[in-house]
Amino acid sequence: MGGFLDQMAAGSRARVEAARGREPLPALRARCAELPLPLSIRLGSCFDLIAELKLRSPALGSLGRVEDGLIERVTAYAAGGAAAVSVLTEPDRFDGSLAHLAAAADALAPMGVPAMRKDFLVDPYQLYEARGAGAGGALLIIRMLSRATLAEMLDCARELSLFVLLEAFDEEDLAVAAELVSDGASSAGGPDIGGQCLRRDRDPAGGTPRLAAALAEPRAALRSAVGPPRHLGRGAETALPVGRAGEVAGGPPERARLSARATRGPGRIPPAREAPDADAASALGKTQQPILVGVNCRDLQTLEVVPDRFAALAGHLPAGVPRVAESGLESAADVERAVRAGYDVALVGGALMRAGDPESAVRAMLAAGRGAAA
Repeated sequence: MGGFLDQMAAGSRARVEAARGREPLPALRARCAELPLPLSIRLGSCFDLIAELKLRSPALGSLGRVEDGLIERVTAYAAGGAAAVSVLTEPDRFDGSLAHLAAAADALAPMGVPAMRKDFLVDPYQLYEARGAGAGGALLIIRMLSRATLAEMLDCARELSLFVLLEAFDEEDLAVAAELVSDGASSAGGPDIGGQCLRRDRDPAGGTPRLAAALAEPRAALRSAVGPPRHLGRGAETALPVGRAGEVAGGPPERARLSARATRGPGRIPPAREAPDADAASALGKTQQPILVGVNCRDLQTLEVVPDRFAALAGHLPAGVPRVAESGLESAADVERAVRAGYDVALVGGALMRAGDPESAVRAMLAAGRGAAA
């Protein structure tokens, strides 16, 4: 690893230990077992987009603050056609929180779009945290974890029915990814774990049919916690205070209201989240979820984008899995180049966080990617 990832891993391990003190793994696992099946990512036949909720990054600085703008932005992403919404939960350098993940997952559920936990995960406990907060998937950084830990994390994700995005930076990472995908396919009895995702119908511009009324319950829930709606763009003046430990500041009542979904029990999931099988109230181990493999083109030492990395590494991506281009995608033209280099999915954060009309921005990137794929 490099210096930045070393720092992130150390902070992540400290948060795991603190979280275990608050909720031991057996209790967290029992809580997750009571939840219905999570939403999985559903990819189309040519190109899809994962949109990201990211309040800050070391490379880009502040990208916004959350009040009720969290729901406004993530539902705009979904309405624009995003296949999933990535939510940063790292608190120290990215201003993230599990409470943000829970609120986003709650808002996205009626729209049929999963939330994905993006963080510097080092322990299976954090996958249970993600599932308990309502996520349908999680990102794992290959070079942060040993081969044995990666295998353990993938097994845990499979138990929890979480899809996984494996993030790579170089050929060595991608060689490990290929081994993991192959092992996962063999243990699962077939290649479905390697990316043969469910399909969903979409219009040519990338949108999906939406029912605005379905948003009323989660919107109302978060508004009661943080006040009236506010756009989550750069320059917003009013913040949802987030402490360095990832806790929402303001005392127990505020934390409890915003993070209610992170501690929800059975019967509090909106109907759209219910598993298709009435007997699936306990979802652990019930389904196989896809693995995606991504290339991050940001240099970990300088934090600068290396655009040529997408093309250079495309030929090393494992076969049979969705290939994700991550970081440095600022425009529709950038998305087109990634698709032409051989990628099926783009993960876009900073550009969408800065967009004044995030729904239109998602649609434009989807249209560009699908046009290039065609």
